[in-house]
Amino acid sequence: MNIYWLEQTEAQVPRGNSWLSDGELLRLDSFRIPKRRAEWRLGRWTAKCAVAAFQELPLHASLLTRMEIRPAATGAPEVFVTGMPTPAAISLSHRAGRAICMVAEPGVKLGCDLELIEPRSQAFVTDYFTSEEQQQIERAPAAERSRLLALLWSGKESALKALQEGLRLDTRCVTVTREDNASDLHGWSRLRVLYTGGYAVRGWWRHADGVLRTVVADPSPAPPIRLQVPAYCPDKMALCA
Repeated sequence: MNIYWLEQTEAQVPRGNSWLSDGELLRLDSFRIPKRRAEWRLGRWTAKCAVAAFQELPLHASLLTRMEIRPAATGAPEVFVTGMPTPAAISLSHRAGRAICMVAEPGVKLGCDLELIEPRSQAFVTDYFTSEEQQQIERAPAAERSRLLALLWSGKESALKALQEGLRLDTRCVTVTREDNASDLHGWSRLRVLYTGGYAVRGWWRHADGVLRTVVADPSPAPPIRLQVPAYCPDKMALCA
């Protein structure tokens, strides 16, 4: 089963808002903190670009203003075009001026996450990780522990998003394991998630530029395929090449 991914930074988001729908403009106006506004715009831009590329649509403002990324009752993002659900499953994450969006065919259980590699306290490990995960961290070389901890935490976030539960569930209801250290040609390596009760799913992780990315999906996915985004046309009335 194929999944597709796109990553964008704040520098790639257009300065104007001609690509936002009327409803999204109202939502944007509700944010008073500049950092929150910037994160929200980045997430919406990344998701819209990913869906347009996935569906092989032009990246025109006339299309993007008809597309909305709306939160479902669970909080998971859903895509609508002209008020109608569009056939795509997406997951979205942003951190430190960077956003990632994963896209798949409808019906796929999908979750993704971005994490920075940074120190975490022992109390954090004890409170949020299963005994099996704590053993993985203890066995890892000291120089590897921060990355492994970020990988396991990110895998949990992705898995709980795929369940459409997020951090409403106890993070210890899932156990994340690296399946191997070998990566594909694009740097993605396998991971496995075991839910309480024996339900297992698989996913992938990738570390580059100091950022760790994970994705979990059911059915089990092939390595993520990077999307290629066409040039953006900001003029709603123009026919851009």
